[in-house]
Amino acid sequence: MPRPRFLRRRGSSLPVAVAPPAGRTVSVALVAAAALLWPAAASAAQAVSPAPTVLNVPVDFVLFGLTLLGVALFHHRTLEVALTGLAVIALYKIAFTGFHEGSGPLGLLVHLQHEWVILANLLCLLLGFALLSHHFEVSGVPAMLPRYLPDDWTGAFLMLVIVFVLSAFLDNIAAALIGGAMAHTLFRGRVHIGFLAAIVAASNAGGSGSVVGDTTTTMMWISGVSPARVLPAYAAAVAALIVLGIPAAFLQQKHSPIVKDPSPGTRVDWGRVAVVAAVLVAAITTNVTVNLRFPQAADRFPFIGAAVALALLVTASVRKPAWTVLPGALRGAVFLLALVTCASMMPVETLPAASWQTAFGLGAVSAVFDNIPLTALAINQGGYDWGMLAFTVGYGGSMVWFGSSAGVAISNMYPEAKSVGAWVTAGWFVAAAYVIGFFVMLFTVGWNPGG
Repeated sequence: MPRPRFLRRRGSSLPVAVAPPAGRTVSVALVAAAALLWPAAASAAQAVSPAPTVLNVPVDFVLFGLTLLGVALFHHRTLEVALTGLAVIALYKIAFTGFHEGSGPLGLLVHLQHEWVILANLLCLLLGFALLSHHFEVSGVPAMLPRYLPDDWTGAFLMLVIVFVLSAFLDNIAAALIGGAMAHTLFRGRVHIGFLAAIVAASNAGGSGSVVGDTTTTMMWISGVSPARVLPAYAAAVAALIVLGIPAAFLQQKHSPIVKDPSPGTRVDWGRVAVVAAVLVAAITTNVTVNLRFPQAADRFPFIGAAVALALLVTASVRKPAWTVLPGALRGAVFLLALVTCASMMPVETLPAASWQTAFGLGAVSAVFDNIPLTALAINQGGYDWGMLAFTVGYGGSMVWFGSSAGVAISNMYPEAKSVGAWVTAGWFVAAAYVIGFFVMLFTVGWNPGG
């Protein structure tokens, strides 16, 4: 059966925007920051047993680094590279170093048992929100947006603002996929890679100041951090949205202008709108209820993912989901789960002392290293400004397509986005916005650790 029209993008020949020298400089600076912080964290690491090293870096990190390099170089074989890397790292740890939870195959099983809730939640959310985004696209709502959005570059910018706002209330995966669906309709299916990067960055920025907008902020909330302590992240997030949104909007408008008027006869399918609303309400309600009333249970069962899956099944009698979307979404989900599992196996036991410099560096590392274990370590260590950390680890993954779950979700919808070079070059403003947004927050809000 052919794939739905909104997924048919393989082989697309989108022109790649050339980044200005300033954009390249920022990207290089961020990579350098990540390179400096990673060995610092690695040198402080303690494995279950003495671990072999290469230039004082544990072999575990070397293998993970090679996996990420393979993903970057062989972007048409990302799933195969990620699974191969996962197998090699797991076998290495079974044979030589063991896991945090023990040694040998039993140690691996206990480790996976410890990680299964996060992995199951990600799997359900990626698959569920892929179905949801299809519901949203064919509902007719995106086709009606030209009636309300300006027909110049500001229309594209306002679309990013919509994604930003949605992410404050929804999971950033849902916000990114809804943004991808809107963009496909508004720009006749011709969405520039740089604008795709901007959609991901807008969704990650929008979720950074909300305890229900991102997995990392929810983790902080569960650990006892007040939502008010995370809220200041919006000082950086709003600045970042402006910095990245304007050039991204101009780039997209030049590449493919926004549709000026809805097509004649366009109608909204309110049944599908109701399905979308029901699924999102189920996700939000479950997230808030579990974390407020049963915080200790949040890491024992994938409540949010299960709520999304159940809501989609219950509403299938109203509008049948496009099950043909699932195979492609499943490949992307397995890819992300493989990288998350690899990251969870790394022998990182401590981070450098909490400071704004460390927070900035963790954001840069988040572009290639899963932010969930980094956030868990930061919570255990304490002493951070939680709003600043929420922005850095939440937004930092936007700088590379596989650096966040939202980026992986968008790349499932638009396979041409699976190119690190194209993503970084065409979306240079994402990295620039990270730097500018961070220092706007530092100079206006300041570094306020604790709480």
